[in-house]
Amino acid sequence: MEMTGERRIPAPRQQVWEALNDPQVLQASIPGCESVERVGDDQFQAKVALKLGPMSAKFGGKVKLENLNPPASYTISGEGNGGAMGFAKGGADVALEELGPSETLLTYNVKAQVGGKMAQLGGRLIDSTAKQMADQFFNRFAAQLTPAPEPEAAPAPAPAPAMAEPAAASAEIRAPAMAGTDTEYLRDAGGPGPLTQHGADGPSAAGKPVHRPNPRPVDPVAVQPLRLLGSFQPFGLPLQFWGGCAAMLIILALLFL
Repeated sequence: MEMTGERRIPAPRQQVWEALNDPQVLQASIPGCESVERVGDDQFQAKVALKLGPMSAKFGGKVKLENLNPPASYTISGEGNGGAMGFAKGGADVALEELGPSETLLTYNVKAQVGGKMAQLGGRLIDSTAKQMADQFFNRFAAQLTPAPEPEAAPAPAPAPAMAEPAAASAEIRAPAMAGTDTEYLRDAGGPGPLTQHGADGPSAAGKPVHRPNPRPVDPVAVQPLRLLGSFQPFGLPLQFWGGCAAMLIILALLFL
């Protein structure tokens, strides 16, 4: 089996090179990988759960890095054993080309060989599965090196609401001023206090003079009979005295008779 391809990575070449040699990045990128451990300066040990058509198995093997040319290229080779499933071995030439300060072109050329029960599944199934795993690997690998999007700028704060108008001005707009009323008092804050029906003699709470209303004029014709009755005094005593005596006699009669 042989497969070639390339992938653009949105990261500097040095960063891509370091990620290709990082066990944690490789474990997160390899489909079905359970663990990747560095066992030497140029060797790794990995465990991968692989499903190939109707068959599935766990492979354990070693990977070795050769022809190191940092940060431009290297050759990766290895072999793994899947028990009853069979075995796989091969290698890949990986090259990194710097396209810009933050973009790298990764190209690869893979050659592999399988044996045992896996070889009985047919070349087409093996090739399609290998291509699918390669696409998943590079998609995950590129995602780990893609910078996170910048957060959107916070929207500008809404303008503060206009200050409410003073109570005096609002009252003046809502209702016309009427002479001698509280409306007139609210409009002219410096004028005398409003008239009051409470009979207060002192100044108001605002310190303004308070005026009593003028008493209602008395009709002389209406009170004339009362004045005549009040001026009648039998035996030189007013009617109030004789009325009180009569009431006292009635009370004594009710008590003792």
